[in-house]
Amino acid sequence: MSGHSKWATTKHKKAAIDAKRGKLFAKLIKNIEVAARVGGPDLAGNPTLFDAVQKAKKSSVPNDNIDRAVKRGGGLDGGGVDYQTLMYEGYAPGGVALLVECLTDNKNRAVSEVRLAFTRNGGNMADSGSVSYMFNRKGVVTVPKEGNTEDSLLEIVLDAGAEEITDEGETFEILSEASDVVAVRTALQEAGVDYDSAEAQFVPNLRTPVDLEGAQKVFRLIDALEDSDDVQNVYSNVDIPEDVAAQLDAED
Repeated sequence: MSGHSKWATTKHKKAAIDAKRGKLFAKLIKNIEVAARVGGPDLAGNPTLFDAVQKAKKSSVPNDNIDRAVKRGGGLDGGGVDYQTLMYEGYAPGGVALLVECLTDNKNRAVSEVRLAFTRNGGNMADSGSVSYMFNRKGVVTVPKEGNTEDSLLEIVLDAGAEEITDEGETFEILSEASDVVAVRTALQEAGVDYDSAEAQFVPNLRTPVDLEGAQKVFRLIDALEDSDDVQNVYSNVDIPEDVAAQLDAED
C-alpha cells in the first residue's frame, strides 16, 4: 500500500510483510519476470529490472528465485507467463481514493477479486478517470534515515532531477518525475548512499483525512485487495493525522 503518510510506512507495511511474506515474494518475482520480458534479462541495460531485483533482494527473496525469474521473463528457459497490467479505480469508506494496480494472466479473475474486495469492505469501484486525476506518476526512492539528513540527500540528488524529499518517519522519500528515478538512484549509488527501493509510483496530489474508524475501514479494504495474487500495488490518498496514527499504534 502506498499512501505517503508516516504511519503507512511503519505499522501497516511491516504487518503486511511479516504476515504475507509468501505473497510478497510472489509479487516481487512477478515484477522481475515482467521487467525482464519487457526490457530484456540484462540488468546493466535494463534499469527497471535492476530496481525490481534490488527490491526483491531487500525483501530477502532468495537469489535462486530471483535468477529463475530473470531467466523466465527474459525467455532464457522457454517458460514464463504473459502478464498484463490493469488499473482499477475506486473509493474506500469515507471517500478515500484508491488506485489498484494488477498484474495478471486472467483479467476476469482479477476484476472479480477486486470488485469482491470493494463490495465486502464497504467500498465501491469507480469509472476509469474518476480517481486517477488525484494521483501523479512519480519516481519514488526510499532511503533509510540512519546516517542521512534531508539536507545531505538533497545535495546529492538535486541535480539528478529530485523535486522534494518527504519525511516518512523511519525513512526519507525522494520524489522526482518518473523518468528521473534512475538518475536519482544512480546519484545515491555513486555517493555511497544505501537505498531501500527505487520505482515509479502513483503519488496522491489530493489527500483525504480520516478519523480512527475511517482509517480502520480503509486499511481493512486495502488488506483485502492485497490478499489477491493479481493485485500488485494499492495506491491511496488517505491522510492519517498524527493523533489517529498514535491510536492505531496503541491498538497493537
